[in-house]
Amino acid sequence: MTTLALYGNKGGVGKTTAAVNLAWLASQGGLTTLIVDLDPQGSASYFFRIKPRIRRGARGLTKGGKALHNSIKGTDYPSLDMLPADFSHRHLQRKFSSSKRSRRRLARTVKPLKREYDLIIFDCAPTIDLVAENVFTAAQLLLVPLIPTTLSLRSHRELLAFLDREGYDSVQVHGFLSLVDERKRLHRELAGVMRREFGGLLGSTIPYLAQVEQMGIRREPLPAFSSRSRAALAYRALWREIEGLISERGGG
Repeated sequence: MTTLALYGNKGGVGKTTAAVNLAWLASQGGLTTLIVDLDPQGSASYFFRIKPRIRRGARGLTKGGKALHNSIKGTDYPSLDMLPADFSHRHLQRKFSSSKRSRRRLARTVKPLKREYDLIIFDCAPTIDLVAENVFTAAQLLLVPLIPTTLSLRSHRELLAFLDREGYDSVQVHGFLSLVDERKRLHRELAGVMRREFGGLLGSTIPYLAQVEQMGIRREPLPAFSSRSRAALAYRALWREIEGLISERGGG
């Protein structure tokens, strides 16, 4: 089993849309996939038309077992399940902090799921807190969408410094350019800066196009309703790169 997270300590960078599209592409490619919506706002759950409610709330993510397993819901797509968000996720940090080895609670909770899933994708809230630190421990690959703006550049520098300072060297961090408007000179210039500064940046770029915003109206993954659109092809290219990373790891 491979675990990867779509994470960013800055909001509005296309994190959830990437998580939804990559999960769909993975399942279509034959991987039994689970997407875990860790954001109390429940955007990923919304895209899959799943009500944001977990049986026994955040307790399922801290205690695991049947409470967690019974909260997993099927989507409209084969081989793709979801652990939906719950408003009680806003209390996850407090619940994790009361556990022994508090930074490893999430990893211990999802470990039994490796018998059922080839891939688990975490969609995360844009914060650096104890929940995020659990993600840094549980995920083997950390995918960070980056808009070519000064604030996104600054946020990614802060994230990399934090991971280095706190010793999270077991997770591979790979940024990728997201919501890029190539008509803007600043976007083009800062994209070049990011590629030069961040060595692990993936080659694929997600463009800023209205097709991506339509996901919120249609409430389904982009490649499912617009498979040959430029944006869908960009997500497919991104998934191929991630498949390569997974293969390098030996499938988890």
